[in-house]
Amino acid sequence: MRILHGVADVPADWPASAITIGKFDGVHAGHRAVISELKAIAERDGLASVVVTFDRHPLALLSPEDCPTSLVSIEQKLDLLAGTGVDATLVLAFDRALSSLPPEEFVETFIVNALHARYVLVGRDFRFGFRGAGDVDLLRELGAGYGYEVRLIDDVTPDNSRRVSSTWIRELLAGGDIRAATRLLGHLPTVRGTVVHGAARGRELGYPTANLSPKTQGLIPEDGVYAGWLTDASTRYPAAISVGNNPTFEGVPQKQVEAYVLDQDIDLYGHVVDVAFVERIRGMVAFTGIDPLVVQIADDVSRVREILA
Repeated sequence: MRILHGVADVPADWPASAITIGKFDGVHAGHRAVISELKAIAERDGLASVVVTFDRHPLALLSPEDCPTSLVSIEQKLDLLAGTGVDATLVLAFDRALSSLPPEEFVETFIVNALHARYVLVGRDFRFGFRGAGDVDLLRELGAGYGYEVRLIDDVTPDNSRRVSSTWIRELLAGGDIRAATRLLGHLPTVRGTVVHGAARGRELGYPTANLSPKTQGLIPEDGVYAGWLTDASTRYPAAISVGNNPTFEGVPQKQVEAYVLDQDIDLYGHVVDVAFVERIRGMVAFTGIDPLVVQIADDVSRVREILA
C-alpha cells in the first residue's frame, strides 16, 4: 500500500480511482465492509482503490474536551489499512485550514483534482467541509458535474440492531469484553509500545515481564489479567498480560501494561512490541502477601495456556 501524506504527495499522473473517506478508527468490521466493496469496484473497472483518512480525530482540533480516545494510533491504522489490500491511503492533516474548507472546495481539491475519483463510497451520515455543511445529497449533486458516482454503504449490524462503531468497541474494551470487541474489530485489540525497565518485581517472583512505556499506542482495555500475544518484529509469543496499577504493591503507575512471555527468557528492552489481547481472565486484586500472589500468577499462566491452545 502506498501512503500519501497530503495532497502535495499525490503524483500529478495519479490514475482514476475509487475512494472512500472517513476516520477509520480501529479499521473495524464496518470499515472493512466498505473497503471490500471499494476493492471490488476498483478491480472491476480498473481503478486505483484509495482510502482517504485523517491524522487525528477532527474533534481533537474542534472540541478537544469531547474527543474520544482513539482505538489505534495513526501508525497502527496505516498498518491495518495496508493489511486490507487497498492500493493507497491519503492521510490528510486535520488542521484549521482543512476544517475551514467549504464542501465544494474539499470535493474539487481532493476528490476530483488529486485522486480523479470515479466512485466515492460513504455511509449515510457522511459529512464534510466547513462545520460539516456537506452531506450525501451535496456530494451526489457535485458528482453529477464532476463525473463521479456516489455509492452508499449499509451499516454492519451483527445483532440486527446496533451498527458496528468505534464507540461501541470503546465501551466493550472499557468493560474488558475482549472477545466481543474482537468480533466487531475483525482483529485482536492491540497496543504498541517500547519495552522499558520496570521495578523487576516480576523477575523476583519468577515471572519476568516486558513493561511497556506509558506512551503506548492503541486503547488499553479495562484493568485486569489477560491472555494474549506479544509480537517482537515478526516473532509472536504467547503471553500473560497485566493491565493496571498492581494494587499489591505501592507506587505502580496507573494503566501499566506488562506482558509475561511464556517459556521464554528474552531481552526485549528498547524493542517496540505489539501486545494483543485475546481474553480477560480476571480483574485486579490486592493480595495480602507475596505467597498468595505467586499462587494466583501460576493459575493465571495455566489459564493463559488453555485459552491460547
